Amino acid sequence: MRNSSRLIRGFGLPLLGFALALLPLTREAFGQEKPIRIGLLYDLSGPFAAAGSVASQIGAQIAIDLTNERGGILGKYKVEAVNADSQSKPDVAINEGERLINQEHVDVIVGVYSSAAAVPLASKVEEQKKILWITTAVATSVFKDRNLNYVFRAQIHSDQYGQAGIGFLTEHAKADLGAEPKDLKVAIIYEDGPYGTGVAAADEQYAKQAGIQIVLKEAYSATAPDLSSLVTKLKRARPDVILHAGYNPDITLFLRQAREAGLRFKMLIGNGAGYSQLDKLTATFGSDIDNFCDIDPVPAQHLDASKLAPGLGDLIKIMVDRYKAKTGANDVPPHVSMGFNQTWILLQSVLPVAIQKYGGTDAEAIRKAALDVDLPVGGTIQGYGVKFFPPGTPLSGQNERSTPVVMQYVKGQIKVVWPTAIQNVPPVLPLPAQSPYAMN
Repeated sequence: MRNSSRLIRGFGLPLLGFALALLPLTREAFGQEKPIRIGLLYDLSGPFAAAGSVASQIGAQIAIDLTNERGGILGKYKVEAVNADSQSKPDVAINEGERLINQEHVDVIVGVYSSAAAVPLASKVEEQKKILWITTAVATSVFKDRNLNYVFRAQIHSDQYGQAGIGFLTEHAKADLGAEPKDLKVAIIYEDGPYGTGVAAADEQYAKQAGIQIVLKEAYSATAPDLSSLVTKLKRARPDVILHAGYNPDITLFLRQAREAGLRFKMLIGNGAGYSQLDKLTATFGSDIDNFCDIDPVPAQHLDASKLAPGLGDLIKIMVDRYKAKTGANDVPPHVSMGFNQTWILLQSVLPVAIQKYGGTDAEAIRKAALDVDLPVGGTIQGYGVKFFPPGTPLSGQNERSTPVVMQYVKGQIKVVWPTAIQNVPPVLPLPAQSPYAMN
């Protein structure tokens, strides 16, 4: 793996053939003094801002800053970021996306936290044949059966959350929860946008395949002012495990009302978004959330850097140090890695090839270069590889090599507990007796 020419090419040291060397990079072919303009479209205000969108934007900006400090793309083309705030509203995201394309004339739009915004925005950008490079939104429905040609996502997709969560439960049901998978009872609760709906559908699909009982499946609005009726239904259903897909405000409301009503369970497994904001959950609930689990792409700093491509360990340290310096945060959530990693892939593995092999940074050149990317496992800071499904396939534009992990909150820290092969510590199952949510 370490000697792979494809890996080296992907992280900014292109090994170009003789034919590529003959392509002149004149000012006429590609403006040498013109910066590459990238629109960063994130929710910088509204409820999604604190749920991971701002963290992801900071990660993307760190990748851009670091690239410029190293001389820019191919050591000569600087990157100019144009920030836009989608305000946690899909209609604003669409308007800002159109502004970035038509008024700011960006070469690429990078970002999008909310899947509710990503689904319609992908259609708008596709219609204009411009590039949308999604760093954070996870709904499978953004890509499935839409035959997108100009929208790419190296990030995982929501079906993989269900696969990971049920895989984790199946592996630990008998030994740790004292029940065969067929005797395990789960409840699936989720916000009713594309993100929550996609995760819940995958949870249901994989639970049924594993023979796990689903005792409740219930959607709610992420802006609901009261979730007490949902809590009451859960108390009646008495699930062993709750699988939850939600954002920060609704998670906070749910956990507060669940504790007040005396809801008990053996384990709660979150699915990214608000559950990946450990600092915010800890500030509200303290040790009450100890031993809850969360599924998401891994925060890069929790991987064994020796198992990654050379130089990625140093890259992770730079990202972590800069995020902490900018925010003063102790925890570096996975959204930082998402924003940085996906942007770094674009800057180091795609744009150099677009310029040198395909003649510039127009949408067609970037599209072709993205389809050329071939990074093996261990080739990114989040551990997975990158190869995009080609046009004509059900998930065209989605990374076929992306993978999530299951993490557990351990005394204010995040630990990787699944897959077993890369875990930091073995999981604690069920919730210990001192948890206010523990089932007796």
